[in-house]
Amino acid sequence: MANRSGGRRPPADAAADVARRAAFRLGLSAESRAAAVLMAKGFRVVARRWRCAAGEIDLVARRGDLLIFVEVKARGSFDDAAYSVTDRQKRRIASAAAAWIAANPDNANCDIRFDAGLGVPRRWPRHIVAAFECEN
Repeated sequence: MANRSGGRRPPADAAADVARRAAFRLGLSAESRAAAVLMAKGFRVVARRWRCAAGEIDLVARRGDLLIFVEVKARGSFDDAAYSVTDRQKRRIASAAAAWIAANPDNANCDIRFDAGLGVPRRWPRHIVAAFECEN
């Protein structure tokens, strides 16, 4: 396969592509499982992988007047997943949440919370309520 300069890609790029695809599939699986946990708790998932200029929100769910924005992380352990949400990501999620509310004004009067969905291989995901707070 050719790269931008017209030459052949080194084999490391092929391995990186395989790793990226595997990580993408793992993330999709974790998001689906996290959505299932939320639905079991009575939430209705209103958006998945919602994108805007500010960033992406993995899951948006609603139950009554509560609207949650969920960042889903899949890692080798729950601790690694929990600590992988950086301050920069929190700010990005808060900005994207503000954009989502602007695009969906019917939800503007809801209480808002930022949760996390943590996934590890061969385990049921964990839903962390109020995983972080953001000022936007």
